[in-house]
Amino acid sequence: MTSPSYVTDDDVAISFDHLLAAARIANPRILPGSEVGSWAVALARRPRASASRVVDLAAEVGRIVAGASDVAPSRRDRRFSEVAWSGNPLLRRWLQTYLAVRETADRLVEDADLDDRTRDRLRLLVENLGDALAPSNAPLLNPAAAKEFIDTGGASLVRGLRNLVHDLSRRPRVPSMVDTTAFEVGTDLGATEGEVLLRTPLFELIRYAPTTESVREIPVLVVPPTINKFYVLDLAPGRSMIEHLVAEGQQVFAMSWRNPTARHASWGLDTYVHAVIEAMDAVREIADVDHTGVFAACSGGIIASMAAAYLAATGREDELASLTLAVTVLDQSRAGTAQAVVDRRRADAAIAMSRRVGYLDGNVLAEVFARLRPNDLIWNYWVNNYLLGKQPPAFDILAWNADTTRMPAKLHEDFLELSLANKLVTPGDATVLGAPVDLGRIAADSYVIGGETDHLTPWQGCYRSAALLGGKTEFVLSTSGHIAALVNRPGNPKGSYRLSTDTTVSAATFRSEATTHQGSWWTHHAAWLGARSGELVAAPTELGRGRFQPIAVAPGTYVFDK
Repeated sequence: MTSPSYVTDDDVAISFDHLLAAARIANPRILPGSEVGSWAVALARRPRASASRVVDLAAEVGRIVAGASDVAPSRRDRRFSEVAWSGNPLLRRWLQTYLAVRETADRLVEDADLDDRTRDRLRLLVENLGDALAPSNAPLLNPAAAKEFIDTGGASLVRGLRNLVHDLSRRPRVPSMVDTTAFEVGTDLGATEGEVLLRTPLFELIRYAPTTESVREIPVLVVPPTINKFYVLDLAPGRSMIEHLVAEGQQVFAMSWRNPTARHASWGLDTYVHAVIEAMDAVREIADVDHTGVFAACSGGIIASMAAAYLAATGREDELASLTLAVTVLDQSRAGTAQAVVDRRRADAAIAMSRRVGYLDGNVLAEVFARLRPNDLIWNYWVNNYLLGKQPPAFDILAWNADTTRMPAKLHEDFLELSLANKLVTPGDATVLGAPVDLGRIAADSYVIGGETDHLTPWQGCYRSAALLGGKTEFVLSTSGHIAALVNRPGNPKGSYRLSTDTTVSAATFRSEATTHQGSWWTHHAAWLGARSGELVAAPTELGRGRFQPIAVAPGTYVFDK
């Protein structure tokens, strides 16, 4: 299924990124407070430079009024693709004035002598205000909205108002991004054939049915993120990473986390790490092997890495055959937007809030983090849903994204504490299940994936994280954003990735010197994983074994928890 013309995987990646970052981010008050005062003081200290910017703006506005300005939006900016924005003199001048003011504000932020955190927060403020004030958001100015109103005889306005009332009546109180009625989990999404062989209070363990006559002896366990449902890794037929691995002859198991409620508030990192180890033990027993590989994504990658460190600390490191980490940041220094809006005060407020409720609500998170990328996650759909009166698209990734989950209060607190102190970088700073965490003691080979346009778990952070791991590490940089790096099926003619086995050089050096390969990293990873998954053996005729017998068909029951 292809995405609608105004929706891209990178748009969705931002949403996914922000929801995931909720494990480490604070509360909804993301806009700067005292930072604005610091900005004003910094500009006052450089009056000539600030005045020069204002004079330049005034001169540009003069040229705009005279019709002599060449200010124009980026060709990639879809908000102003209508011909009227350049052909109509009044609309063109209004747009050029907006762009000139926006550019001046951006430059004034860069001109100010501020620390990185304050500057990042101010950038966020300017972005939010700038995107909100875009002339394309105004009903009376948007030419596409005016045309739709005339063409439909005013029906678009009625539909838009109805959509607005619907979205305001429930959380998240942001424009709907998808028509979820077009999809059914287990049929259109999460549809790879398999069976649940283990159910605990925290997770279900799914084993997928082989589709090849022979399979690799050593299986791989998929550890999904703790935000949203696991089936982003088994999205849709033809777009499922799990389906692809099975077709490559890999034995695949996957964990499906339960959607926690207030009574599960005490579930923390120890709980989730123990669950991963329990799942690994079950996989080894079911497959009758001594080792298993692990494929983990996002926050699931943090949990899986700590589980691997625990095994190493307790003399069980040989149980891990390989470790794959997709868009996972373990080194939180310079970790992007999440770090920019988090401080101790906000973290303490967030912890207190989730303690009171017992969990962090996914719908609330969707509302908060939409405001971190407002142009993509709010105003794009504001125009489509309300000004044009259209329904949001039916798109599988967006349908998955709308299927939000909660995060237990303790896990939320543990992630925040881990991130604020960057505890995984220094051996022994963090402990799990009573054992010190030293990522360097993980002896298994690792495969680490970053997305080149990843907005919240920047690829540079993934790259730095790879250097923390022991064993031989390969780093792959995919040409995509966060979610597109996961849903990155072979066959995309524009797809490519950079690959290197040397993670000791700087990120900039890696990017310039790493070998570029055409296609999807899925194919390369399947070969890498296969080389670390033992010999080919006859595919099992039954998925269950011993005390692990089928309980339900995939995708299980926990995936339907609301």
